[in-house]
Parts: sequence; C-alpha cells; structure tokens
Amino acid sequence: MGILDGSRIVITGVLTDASLAYGVARLAQEEGAEIVLTGFGRGMPITQRTARKLPTTPDVLEVDVSDPSHLDALAADLTERWGRVDGVLHSIGFAPDACLGGNFMNAQWDDVAVAVNVSAFSYKALAGALHPLMKENGGSVLGLTFDARVAWPAYDWMGVAKAALESTSRYLARDLGADKIRVNLVAAGPMRTIAAKSIPGFELFQDPWDERAPLGWDVTDTEPVSRACVALLSDWFPATTGEMVHVDGGYHAMGV
Repeated sequence: MGILDGSRIVITGVLTDASLAYGVARLAQEEGAEIVLTGFGRGMPITQRTARKLPTTPDVLEVDVSDPSHLDALAADLTERWGRVDGVLHSIGFAPDACLGGNFMNAQWDDVAVAVNVSAFSYKALAGALHPLMKENGGSVLGLTFDARVAWPAYDWMGVAKAALESTSRYLARDLGADKIRVNLVAAGPMRTIAAKSIPGFELFQDPWDERAPLGWDVTDTEPVSRACVALLSDWFPATTGEMVHVDGGYHAMGV
C-alpha cells in the first residue's frame, strides 16, 4: 500500500525524463496515485512522449498557466474526470534570456513581467483554478523553487521571480488553510535539467555544490527531491503548511 493510494494528482512541468517533475510523477504512480500531466505549446509532443515512459501512461492536458481560459478548461476537465483533486505539483518557471546571465541591471520590465507572471503568479493562478476541487476534502499544493534568500550568479531576475514564488506560497498557505489545503515548497539543489541548461553560467553554483553540501550532491539524481515531494503531496504532513523544505544535501545551512 502506497502513501498516495487513491490520490488524484496534477503534475505540471514534465518535459524529459530528467525533469524533477518526471521523477515526482513516476514515484507518485508507484505510491498509488492516479495522475494527469500538463504541457504546453511546442513542448506538448515532448511531454506526451515522456509520459509513455512512466509506469502507467497518463493523459497530458494542454495548459498555458498564463492563460485563464486554459486554467478554466483544466478545472472543467478534472471536474468531469475525477470530481476532486488531492494534490498539485507546480514545476513551472521561465525567464527571457534578457533576464539571465548577468543582465540584471539591463533587463526591462516587459521581460521581467514575463518571468514573474510565469514563474510566480502562475502558482496562485493554478491553485485558484483547482481550489474548488480541493476545498471539500483538503489537499496539497506544492511548488519547486531554488532558494531565493540569497543572490546567485547568473540567476538574476529568475531569482527575483523565485522570491516572489516563495512569498506567494506563504500567502496561499494563509488563505487556503481554512479548507485544509496545505501549501509548501521544496527548495532543490541544482539539477542538470533542460531548464538549468538554459541558464548562462549555471555551472558557477553547480560545480562547488557537492564539495560544500554535508551530504554531498548529485546533479543527476532526482530521487531525493521526488521523495520529498511525494511525501508532501501525501497526508503524512497534515499540519505542515507555508514551509520551504530544503532538499539540497544541506548546502543552504553552510557558511563559507
């Protein structure tokens, strides 16, 4: 019997099988969950191919989190399909090239707005769309972040967007708690994903991580993050909300 037996979980952000969200999807199924994935635009065929690598091939629903009509359609589909949702993983982030790689002082609002909308406001938008499907029985809203309490090399406005995501999570925890909906984040260490490869200078904080993390760190092993996410999507943390759980080998706790 798995810790997600009977649960119905929505998972965003699966692109390839190196995606953190893919690891969560795989383990969620192994722990008994029924899942759907979401994809968008040119990435949809890739997500659909990757979905076939999972233990059971789930449906992939097209959702652009910046388009309210897509979120309305997602809620309508899940209402008909399941009648309820027990958990959702937000694994979505994007910033235009102008916002990354040492361009902090040069980035303009039009590009920054895209980063904040897609990477942070979408967390509230997704939670809001699924709230009616979770409010009767409660559930878990979970997001992935890269600890934004400090300034990282090259991360620039994506770091600001992640800080907004982290604040958004706390306010969602405040407003959804009355319906027994828990809202948390997992702050993962650097992983060698498609998203990471798009960040110029990513190796500046990837390379020293294993040396400084007390438990060490493998940038190709998604299992530790997957286990934390599945645990938080389950009912094993019934009184935990507004939290950011670090899964980074302990790097966040170390000084120089």
